[in-house]
Amino acid sequence: MQPDDFTVHIVDDEEALRKSLGFMLTVNGFAVRLHPSATTFSEIASSLRNAILITDMRMPDMSGLDLVRKISSISPPIPSIIVTGHGDIPMAVEAMKAGAVDFIEKPFASHALAGVVRHALDRRSLVLENRRLRAVAGKRDDIETRLPGRTPVMVDLRYRVRAIGATEADALIIGETGVGKEVVARSLHDVSGRAKGPFLAINCASLPE
Repeated sequence: MQPDDFTVHIVDDEEALRKSLGFMLTVNGFAVRLHPSATTFSEIASSLRNAILITDMRMPDMSGLDLVRKISSISPPIPSIIVTGHGDIPMAVEAMKAGAVDFIEKPFASHALAGVVRHALDRRSLVLENRRLRAVAGKRDDIETRLPGRTPVMVDLRYRVRAIGATEADALIIGETGVGKEVVARSLHDVSGRAKGPFLAINCASLPE
C-alpha cells in the first residue's frame, strides 16, 4: 500500500491547526481530508477503508481519547494518531492502550509528522496483509492439497509457507526424517517469485567429502 492509496483524516476543532496539519501532510505527498469535529468523523468512520486518523486530544464535542475508543471496534480498525500537548501525554498513552497506534507531541516538524503517518501506514498494511493471508489459509488450494490437515499446526504451517513465499527471505526447514521437509520446500518454491524456475533438491548427506 502506497501513500496515494489512502486518505489521512484530520480531526481538530481549531481551523488554523487543522489546516496547518493538512498542509504539512499534503506537501509530503499524502491525500488529506479535514474534519471540524470528532462527531462528524465518527459518523462516516465505519464506511472508510484505506484511512488513517489524526486527531487532537482536546475537543469540545468529543475528546481524542473517546474518538479512538469509539472507532476501535471498526473492522479492520482505522489506525489513529493522537496530537497532544505535553500535559496530555498520560492521556495519549491511555489512548494507545485503547487502540491508537502512536502519538506526536506539539510542536513538531513536518517531516516528523510524515514519519509518524508512514509508521501507521506500515502497521495498516501489515494488518491487512495478515488478514488476507489468514483468509487464503482457510481455503483449499494446491498448498492445502500438498499439506493437508485442519489442525492449528497445519493451518499455521500453510500460513507460514504463503507468507514466506511472498518474500525474498531465506528459509530453514527442520524436522525428523520422513516428516515432509522436501514437500514443504517444494510448496515454498511454488508460491514464490521463482516458481517458474527449477527446484533442485540436494541430499547433502550423500555428498562425498
